[in-house]
Amino acid sequence: MTNDTLIKTVFFKASMETVWAFLTEKEKLARWFHEAEADLVEGESFALIKNEDDGSKTRMCWGTVQKMNRPFELVYSFTIKPLEGSLTKVTWSLEEVAGGTKLTLKHEGIAAASGEAALGLLLALEKGWDAHLAHLRELAS
Repeated sequence: MTNDTLIKTVFFKASMETVWAFLTEKEKLARWFHEAEADLVEGESFALIKNEDDGSKTRMCWGTVQKMNRPFELVYSFTIKPLEGSLTKVTWSLEEVAGGTKLTLKHEGIAAASGEAALGLLLALEKGWDAHLAHLRELAS
């Protein structure tokens, strides 16, 4: 599969700095995506986690922050359990628009990371990103 890149665009009635904070700050990530162990920092690993009913924590997604150009671009490697450690790449691009911010998500490398399971994983990731971005829109706008 060669065209395995997910691209999503969302508009916010909020500043780029506000949207950036929701993408990078521990407390804000927990509100729309998953709880983070710490704020995202360029060059450092990150993990987003889920608190289980029994008090344990499960890693939902993790990777390494590759680039932070505040508040314009955030790039990180990204993996989830079904990828069995293979890494994909997520790029967030922010652009000022009249009265707000345009946010574009580009998630690439899914087929290379998942092989034969690519279509199923693309469908699951697309559904997940849609839900998370809708929640982000509610909170950040």
